[in-house]
Formats: sequence, C-alpha cells, structure tokens
Amino acid sequence: MKMNIILTLLMGLSLLFTSCVIAPATDSNLRAENSSQQQDSKQITPTATQVKRMIKDVDYRHTQTDKGVRKKVAILPFVEKNKDNEVIRPEEVRKNAKQAFINELNNLDQLIVVDSEQLNIDPKKYIKTQEYDLAQLAKDIKKQGISSLIEGQIIDVRLKKSADQIGVIRNLKATYEVVVRLRIMNVRSEQEVFHTVKTVTVDEENTRIAERVSADQFFVKNPELVEVLIKDAFLDFSSQIKSVLDEVSWEGRIAAIKGDKIYLNVGRISGVQIGDILKVVEDGSELYDPELGYHLGQIKGKVKGTIEVVNYFGQDGAVGVLHSGAGFKDSDRVELYQ
Repeated sequence: MKMNIILTLLMGLSLLFTSCVIAPATDSNLRAENSSQQQDSKQITPTATQVKRMIKDVDYRHTQTDKGVRKKVAILPFVEKNKDNEVIRPEEVRKNAKQAFINELNNLDQLIVVDSEQLNIDPKKYIKTQEYDLAQLAKDIKKQGISSLIEGQIIDVRLKKSADQIGVIRNLKATYEVVVRLRIMNVRSEQEVFHTVKTVTVDEENTRIAERVSADQFFVKNPELVEVLIKDAFLDFSSQIKSVLDEVSWEGRIAAIKGDKIYLNVGRISGVQIGDILKVVEDGSELYDPELGYHLGQIKGKVKGTIEVVNYFGQDGAVGVLHSGAGFKDSDRVELYQ
C-alpha cells in the first residue's frame, strides 16, 4: 500500500517537472520567437532590389506613312570671316554649332538634313569672296538626290558689358549679340530661294565676367557658350526654313537599272511607300537670253513614264518596276505622281 502511494507521488512529481520544463507555446512566446527569427533573417538575407521594366513600341511603318515624303537638304560648313578676311573663331566651334543645327532641323518631319561631308564634293573649293558659289554647287550635285543647299554664315558675335553700382555690390550685365546669315539654294532650279540676315540679342544678369577682359578673350575662353549662341541664332530660322522648303518640290533619282528592276536613291526613310507610283522625268535644258547671255532658267523636262515601287533596299533605297512608258536611264529624276 505504501509502495503504491510512493509510486503515485513520484509520477505526479514527474509530470509537474515535465510541464515546467516544456511549457506550452503561448501567444507572447510565439511573437517573441517570430520577432527573433525575423531579426535573424534580416541580418542574413539582403534586401531585394526592385526592378521596374518598361516597354515602348513604335511602329515606324505607320509613322512614316503619316508623315509623307521627306526632302533631303544638305548643310554646308558654316563660314565666318572678319573684316580682314581672316577666320577669327576655331573651326571646331563652327563645326559643333553646325552639327547641333543639323540635329535640331532633323526634328522637322518633312526634312532629312545631311552633312555636306556625305556629298561627293569638297565644299571648300566653292568658297569665293567669303561665301559659297551655290549655283555651281547645285549644278555639280544635281544627281545626288539633294533638293536644297543651306549655307550658314557667322557675321559677328559681340559682347557688351555694363555694371550698376549699388552700395558695395556691383551688378554685372552682359548682352550677347549674334549676327548670322542664311541662304538656301533650290538645287533643281539653281535659284536662290532664301537670303536673310538675322540679329539675335541675349541678355544675361549677374554674370561673372571680368570687367577688364576683352570680348575676344572672353569668347576664346568660353567656346561652349559661343557654340550655343551660334546654334540658337540659326535655329531662329527654323520656321522660315520650313516655309521656304515647302515650296521646293520633292524628287529622287534612278540609281541603276538591272533587268526589269529599277533602283531608286529614295526609300523608306525618304517616305516612299511600297505601291507608290512615281513619274520619271528627264532633266530640262538650260535657257539663256541670246542677246545678253543671261541665264533665264531651266525648261521642264518631259515625262517618260511611271514606276511602281515594289520593295526597299539599302539604308534608304527603293526597288521599282516599269508601270508605263519607256526609255528610262540612270540618273533620270523621279517625282510624285499627281
């Protein structure tokens, strides 16, 4: 009997000890344990980087179709001469300003603006009396698919400084004055269609221009500013350029004829679409006044027939087949059929 009582007491004590050692997981214990695990996890696992992925599709087929044909225009190297017939600004300044001008003009939907370096000529050979002989240039590039030539001339870049004394503070003011000229030559007609001189004035307050520094010295030390001033001055011609070139007709040339395929030097970039019908026109003859020897202009050439565009080739070329007519040859002009 005593033995049973002792065994019962021992079993009770054993259960009590076990319940104390292995306590049930309470809510507070679980929260503490989870918190501890989360802290350990943060210390071991690095935070994941969030990546945002964006996709933008542009269908250039529809874009090109909506814009229509685009005319190729060549920009000649900017020229700049002073009164002593000497170049007064580094060539790099004029070159960078011209490239920025080209980039901005290419934003006009109707134009493809190219550097004259892409032409098979040396523009410097055509400079006479501080400007280009645009008429001769037009004659020599007539078969290269360029509709117009643009000449930019930097006439002057001036700096005027003034200062207002207010107590011990001296407020400086700079006025930049840029004078530029732009000429545009219609290559087909060899006629100058635009010739304008523009003066652009820019005021800048609170400048840090040293009062004793000459204007020439200041521009030499700040070539980037000169580039911006020149580029912005020429960009003021943008709306006028667009308006003038709207009156210049679009055209291309037959680059080669091989079998029944007719290869053109205008294609997708120029706005030509597959299925377009283009007319083939021979170059007209020159007309002169027999008494004075004065050049009156060019007589329009006759239409030889039409071509249907069936494919593209190269960077900006198209393949056509005979649609009507005959007698086509290399370098014949192609125009929109209207």
